[in-house]
Amino acid sequence: MLVVLVAGMLIMMVWLAGRYEASQVQDKLDRDAAQAVVEIRASLNRNLQDLQAVNALHTTPEQWSVRVAEMLQVRRELLRVEWRDADMHILRFAETPYRAIEWESGSREESFSNVVTACANAKRTSSSTYSSSYFQILGEAMGAELMEVCLPQMEDGQLKGFMVGTYSLQNILLTQLSKNLTQSQEVSFTEPDGTRLALVGAAWRGSRVFTSQQLLDLPGNTMVLRMDSWHRAPSVFPNVMTATVTGMAIALASVVVILVRDNRRRLRAERDLGDAFAFRKAMEDSLITGLRARDLQGRISYVNPAFCAMVGFSAEELLGQSFAPYWPPELAEEYVRRQARRLAGAIPAAREGHESVFMRKDGTRFPVLIFEAPLINAQGQQTGWMSAFIDITEQRRMEELSRASHERLQATARLATVGEMASLLSHELTQPLMAMSSYANGSLNMLRNDGDLAQLDHAMLVQRLQDVESAMQRIAFQADRAGKVIKSVRDFVRRRSQTHEVISAHDLLEAVMPLVRLQASKLGVQVQVEVEPRLPPILCDTTMIEQVLLNLARNAMQAMEGMEAQQRKLTIKALWSESSQRVVFAVEDQGCGIPPEVAAQLFTPFFTTKHEGMGLGLSMCRTVLEQHGGELRYQANAPRGTVFTFSLPVAEI
Repeated sequence: MLVVLVAGMLIMMVWLAGRYEASQVQDKLDRDAAQAVVEIRASLNRNLQDLQAVNALHTTPEQWSVRVAEMLQVRRELLRVEWRDADMHILRFAETPYRAIEWESGSREESFSNVVTACANAKRTSSSTYSSSYFQILGEAMGAELMEVCLPQMEDGQLKGFMVGTYSLQNILLTQLSKNLTQSQEVSFTEPDGTRLALVGAAWRGSRVFTSQQLLDLPGNTMVLRMDSWHRAPSVFPNVMTATVTGMAIALASVVVILVRDNRRRLRAERDLGDAFAFRKAMEDSLITGLRARDLQGRISYVNPAFCAMVGFSAEELLGQSFAPYWPPELAEEYVRRQARRLAGAIPAAREGHESVFMRKDGTRFPVLIFEAPLINAQGQQTGWMSAFIDITEQRRMEELSRASHERLQATARLATVGEMASLLSHELTQPLMAMSSYANGSLNMLRNDGDLAQLDHAMLVQRLQDVESAMQRIAFQADRAGKVIKSVRDFVRRRSQTHEVISAHDLLEAVMPLVRLQASKLGVQVQVEVEPRLPPILCDTTMIEQVLLNLARNAMQAMEGMEAQQRKLTIKALWSESSQRVVFAVEDQGCGIPPEVAAQLFTPFFTTKHEGMGLGLSMCRTVLEQHGGELRYQANAPRGTVFTFSLPVAEI
């Protein structure tokens, strides 16, 4: 067994040595090919700079010819340079002095030639562009792969012409790479599909060939530079014994290193596991959120200290139980059905949660908010369910306190509103009371002045009774008018629970119009009500919405106190909104508008610009409308004043 192991190790060492030598040869070839691409690209860029330096736009034809001839003497890879105008007509050209080229007649002028294609791309991109390579007969039954480069000549952003250079791919390889090639290397340009275009190098053949390919990506043309190198087969170790000893030493050292590293990893894993367990335990103990895990059969498999403190049961009393002792007896059947649905997979989204009621060990009930999610192990399999519990008793208490405080604040605001209207009531009630007094005194006078009624004939008696009846009817009308004014204020002030009722927009406005017209008559304001026909009924707390409408109307009328009498116009509208599918109410005035410094604090509680105001009106209005799923908005009215708008939901019929 040991002999087999040593033999295998020796073979492995020899094979690895060969692989290493081959990888070194391949890496060097890759570096040489990459360097060759860099040199070719640098040479092409220098040629572009020389073509640009010729500056055909600012030289005479003779100067152009001299400069191009000098460049062709140095740049052997360039076979031809042309100067063309913007319409691709050849103005001048020069050819390399080293080789004669027999161009086909008219081939350089054809619209589908490689030159035209390259210049069209150069014109579009406003930069130098290369054409794809093509084969050209050079004379004496010889030919070569050529490539065009087109450089646009721009002046003041306008295209004036092109400089066109014709490259020989073979000459590029000869001038740039041949001097650096070894006897065992050859380099060539190939198409992406492997077709060879040009080849340079003395192909000394060895027993093994290494190949490196590098992409030469030029604007408009892409070629592959391929470099091949031939080598003998990799040499083996000259001394088998040395290889054997070396292999065994390396194997022994490797085993020791592996054992040391494995031991360190094991110790580190144990330490990390202990730290993670301690961290998780400390985190669980510090949580105020209760955690509970159940297996696939619904048995409790884990509870944290916060959950035990929440329900008053210890972990030992809860673990393994499928029927939770913290379920209230009156709700146990419902919770059993809900647990069955959970075990069947009907679990709500983890972030939605649901409310429930639990029972502590002493029998007290308390509300909880529950979030549930599947419990997945490291292999991705579900092993149960994890639940998080939040005791919301304090939250419910604070909500109740907030609701009660809000109701008291609303009642205070209503009382303050009625207090401001007390003087208006006295003014409005004076008229019906004086009318009633006048009609009553007139009736008494008629009865006293007529003497003995028995002496009147039947016709006169009937006339007197009709006059008295008419007076009584007018007294009753004025009494009813005064009663309506008092009733509207009494209903508005009376505190009641918030109940949503179905009511039409017309009836809602009619309920507040007596109080609106009451103040409008004193302030000299014209009131106009516009209700869009066939509006659907709305669902709202009528008392609170009436308070909102009255508050907005009062604010609008007070904003017009300084205006001329003919400009004091209050408009209340009820419209249908197609976008929100809600009924929109608008209160428009022709007042002084809202200054920017007031607008910033318009809805801030206790902020007011009135000497006698409390600063609660608009804040209360906004809160009421938010409870109805809407919001209170305002904007400038044309040509002056302000428009307050809000919307109410439609009742489902």
